[in-house]
Amino acid sequence: MKPLSEQMTDLAARAKKTEDFVASAEESNRKQLEQDRADLKAAVAAGKANAQQDAATVKQETSQAWDEVGSSVDHWLDKVRAAANERRSERSIKRAQRDAEVSEDVAAGAIDLAIFALDQAEYAVTDAVLARSDADAMAASG
Repeated sequence: MKPLSEQMTDLAARAKKTEDFVASAEESNRKQLEQDRADLKAAVAAGKANAQQDAATVKQETSQAWDEVGSSVDHWLDKVRAAANERRSERSIKRAQRDAEVSEDVAAGAIDLAIFALDQAEYAVTDAVLARSDADAMAASG
């Protein structure tokens, strides 16, 4: 697993890429947008596979919480934070190290989820621009 600082750098770069994509989507030609959509579909599938692979490597304590992400990210984060707060009250070196490992696993999962959401947003923008282009073409042809 990459260090969290490296994952956050990846996330920032990915967010900037999405921002640039959205800004330029309306200026792209249809053929390019269709290619972008195909590329994004592959990226979404790869991101999902990567997130599932990372989830499989997460220790037992967080794997149950990772399964709950699909139904409620807020619930998952609340649960993890409550457990971390409980562990912090029992201050031993071994416990503190375990708490750090769990917190790092949670952060890595949240970063993967954010990247996956950015891929989904970019795909949705592509569909929206293509749909608007189709609607405008129909309106123009009468």
